[in-house]
Amino acid sequence: MSNTFKLGRRIVARERIALVESFDPAANPNVKTDKSFRSRVVLIDRESVLAEFEPFAFAEQNGFRMLLEDNVAVNPGSTFRFGVETFEPAPDFNPKKPFRSRLTWRDLDGNTQSKLLLTEPEIALAIIERGEILKPAAESDPPREQPSGRRSRRRAQAAPGPV
Repeated sequence: MSNTFKLGRRIVARERIALVESFDPAANPNVKTDKSFRSRVVLIDRESVLAEFEPFAFAEQNGFRMLLEDNVAVNPGSTFRFGVETFEPAPDFNPKKPFRSRLTWRDLDGNTQSKLLLTEPEIALAIIERGEILKPAAESDPPREQPSGRRSRRRAQAAPGPV
């Protein structure tokens, strides 16, 4: 894993990257370029740099933790700490997407920065803080059918009980 990344003409230290999110050129018509930007690298101060790689590929190559539902790669080796909050929109804020959580962090000046997420807060926290690999409920495997429950008496007795 590299400690620096070349993003266009810029060299950025790993510690300055908060996350990498997908970038949709069609949703950003004011960006005029010949390059095929596919991601936005968000630095801890919320400054961003466009890049030509996919967030998932970047996460796999560089050990970032992936929030699949949001297509966001989060930097686990950062010197700052992430927080996760539940999200409920204020009465005067009607987002187009059904956001469920907010990822927060403090920049170098102590200001709180954040990003809204579609991922459930508990899942986001498990992935970001503990590195667990979890799928959103919609993508999870269907529950397995339980065995019939019939066991021989000998096997049932051999199982250790609570102490």
